[in-house]
Amino acid sequence: MGNPKAFLETCRLEAGYRPVHDRIHDYGEVEQTLNTRDRRAQASRCMDCGVPFCHWACPLGNKPPEWNDALCRGQWELAYRLLNATNPFPEFTGRICPALCEKACVLNRFNHEPTTNREDEAAITEAAFREGYVTVRPIKRNGKRVAVIGAGPAGLSAANYLNLKGYEVTVFEKNESAGGLLRFGIPNFKLNKAIIDRRMHQLEAEGIRFNYGQAVECTADFAKRYDAVVVATGTPTARDLNIPGRELKGVHFALELLAQQNRVLAGQEFGKDERITAAGKDVLVIGGGDTGSDCIGTAHRQGCRSVTQIEIMPRPVEGPKDPQNPWPNYPRTLKTSSSHEEGCVRRWNINTLEFLGENGRLTGVRVQEIDWKPNPEGGRPLMVEKSAPEVIKAELVLLAMGFLKPQHPEYPANVFVCGDAANGATLVVRAMASGKQAASQVDEFLKK
Repeated sequence: MGNPKAFLETCRLEAGYRPVHDRIHDYGEVEQTLNTRDRRAQASRCMDCGVPFCHWACPLGNKPPEWNDALCRGQWELAYRLLNATNPFPEFTGRICPALCEKACVLNRFNHEPTTNREDEAAITEAAFREGYVTVRPIKRNGKRVAVIGAGPAGLSAANYLNLKGYEVTVFEKNESAGGLLRFGIPNFKLNKAIIDRRMHQLEAEGIRFNYGQAVECTADFAKRYDAVVVATGTPTARDLNIPGRELKGVHFALELLAQQNRVLAGQEFGKDERITAAGKDVLVIGGGDTGSDCIGTAHRQGCRSVTQIEIMPRPVEGPKDPQNPWPNYPRTLKTSSSHEEGCVRRWNINTLEFLGENGRLTGVRVQEIDWKPNPEGGRPLMVEKSAPEVIKAELVLLAMGFLKPQHPEYPANVFVCGDAANGATLVVRAMASGKQAASQVDEFLKK
């Protein structure tokens, strides 16, 4: 530790967001950065605990005490080497990870001011790219070929580790660019797509081949063409809401809006009838998770009239403690994102009954406040009506209710499934860890 008393003398300091009146008019990243002195001071707060729960909580097994110690001493290159030893793409997790390590930090248990691991991670990686510490690594080939289907976080992670182990890796991606939900699901104001492109240049220079615009099915014949295949196709099917009026114009899946807006920012053009926009509209977001939050921020930047977000589950508890999920479970407390700060009506315990419209276009949504009662037979609580139905005015509805876990056929022995394709929708950091694990499984399989 650089300063054993830093956690007592230095308070947690977050970089915070750009002012709402400034950021709401563009798609630039909303999160700011600390100056070098403050960033090193924050890193010094890490106590190098005897039992570092941050190691255990991170799906990738990151070791914050090690790279925080290097950072607080000003050893930026060493900090990056230590960070990159366990995390293939810290520039992604440093921006969008919910920081499971911080929830497990001993300081979080002590005074709810954990070390700023996520921000430190981002700062270390940006310094590494800026100073030229990220270089093309020489690869010694072993003569075996592996195909990766899907270029999302899991697929890119698997491809990266397999490539470093000497395999000739070819990645097949159905979209026009790599990144999966990183590129098409997460708005630019949270993750600038130049950050993805920067890493892609390195992976390509290290020998990974990317075939875009190719929707590949992992058939037995396809698997025979390679020594091994990694399936990392994510969760392509969004959870739908099949209620009356679903066919009305103005009801869309969240990713339809988010992916299209990201493509527009990348230079693609869409016709008037194709364009999904919140401009001048009352918007209703159904679903209270991160994707719903991203829809709120995007709607504001498109010039919406108003945004309402509803969630069928109860309102989470406020504050750092969650009595229903005590340590070591992840605290499911109320989360207020940068998009929520920009303006949004949020409601919980709301069930959606019907989409209303005129002349084929959405005009409103009939909803009802409900409550949850314990099930006398155990299992899922019972939903009961609490008040009379009401109508929320809306010309645009965005369904952000998660994704369905995909079902897979029986694959040949040399096929490995990872990421959301294997586990269902989850965090980017967990998808990356799954891709890393799949690479190890492929390596072990082929060595036998």
